[in-house]
Amino acid sequence: MTRSALVQIASHLSRYRKINAIERVEDTIVKIVFDREHSYYFDMRRGDAAIFQTASYKKVRNYNAPFDVVLKKRFNNARVEKVEVPEGNRILRILVNSSSSYKAQKSVLQFEFTGRNTNIIILDENGVILEAYRHIDAHTSFREVQPGVRLQELPPRPFKESSEEIADIPAHPHDVFAKRQNQKIEALRKQKLQIVMKKLQKLQKLYDKLEDETLLRQKSEALTQQGNLLLSHLHLMKNYQKEITVTDFEGKECTIRLPEKSRTPAEAANDFFKRAKKLKQKAKFTHIERDNLASKITFLQNLKEAIAHAKSIDELQLYLPKQPKNQKKEKKADANTETFFIEGYKIMLGKNERGNISLLKSAKMSDIWMHLKDMPSTHVIIRNEKKSPPFAVLEFAAKLCVQFSAVQPGSYLVDFTQRRNVKMRDGANVNYVNYDTIKVSKE
Repeated sequence: MTRSALVQIASHLSRYRKINAIERVEDTIVKIVFDREHSYYFDMRRGDAAIFQTASYKKVRNYNAPFDVVLKKRFNNARVEKVEVPEGNRILRILVNSSSSYKAQKSVLQFEFTGRNTNIIILDENGVILEAYRHIDAHTSFREVQPGVRLQELPPRPFKESSEEIADIPAHPHDVFAKRQNQKIEALRKQKLQIVMKKLQKLQKLYDKLEDETLLRQKSEALTQQGNLLLSHLHLMKNYQKEITVTDFEGKECTIRLPEKSRTPAEAANDFFKRAKKLKQKAKFTHIERDNLASKITFLQNLKEAIAHAKSIDELQLYLPKQPKNQKKEKKADANTETFFIEGYKIMLGKNERGNISLLKSAKMSDIWMHLKDMPSTHVIIRNEKKSPPFAVLEFAAKLCVQFSAVQPGSYLVDFTQRRNVKMRDGANVNYVNYDTIKVSKE
């Protein structure tokens, strides 16, 4: 924050007469409510301090450190006497007079917007430190910041920054919040997209390495033929021979080289048969592995698209949350489903037909089931007891149903009902009754 901007904001804050409430709402953020209805947030993180306003801010937790105790004691219901920015520094000082005790107490709340040395310091009327957000020892800095120590003033210095004229002071703190939120969203989006891309690249490499089933069967047949030829010519071979030229079953001459690890022609024939069997089995199940990898790749591509279009930090966190250890174990148990959490509700979706079937079979009768109306789609289950999930949960689950189904951008209808109203037919095909419908869009 530039000094000129800080001066203009201080002038704007000077119009308020009282601090009704003050508290820390996040590690580096202090919320101050002026004149009952005007809330300002002072974010004092190192190198990125700012003052902003927003209609709603989610409090992280309650703070009860000595700094917070003194902060509330000295500034709750305190009368604002002065708001100033000392000459030659990026410091905002709020001077108050509190009558909460048996006598009036004058206090100073000092916000220091000094780059990596950003701090919040609480002073008495004589400039003695009562508490500080960041304590600084005398041996680490020329300016000691410890309770009971008289605070040394920072020497004024010239600022080379250009003067910043704020056109709309009342709107400026809201603009600051919007800008910072957009920066946070984009940074988080970039981080999560990198995670998804890394997983996609890993799966794509595995997919590309899969051998063609036809080639595997051809190799298996060739090894089987070599084994049979060896068995039919064992009477012509010596145990020490490492190759033999024979006429195959079609009358063509061919040379068979024995594996180096085989000690006898009979052992070599057995080796050919074992290898042929493995290749045949591999050919038989390669398509299953290919389908499994393809479904995972498709899921991650849809997840990547969802992250790219997410509009808030909360939505980004929902799409790729940090998972507890027990959840990782659960996911390993069924790789064909994916789990999301919102407002305490567990939402599961199938990545493929096997995942859809698994969800249908494991769902409780009271769980909520979702599916695109009159279209093939992934199945979604909301774990539910007897109560009805809030609309926000239903809307998010419906959005997942659309996002992770093979559909183009547009508006879609999603049917939902309790699992008790869904009857499985063959595979993941179902009939259902007593359903409601919700409309969602895919960008």
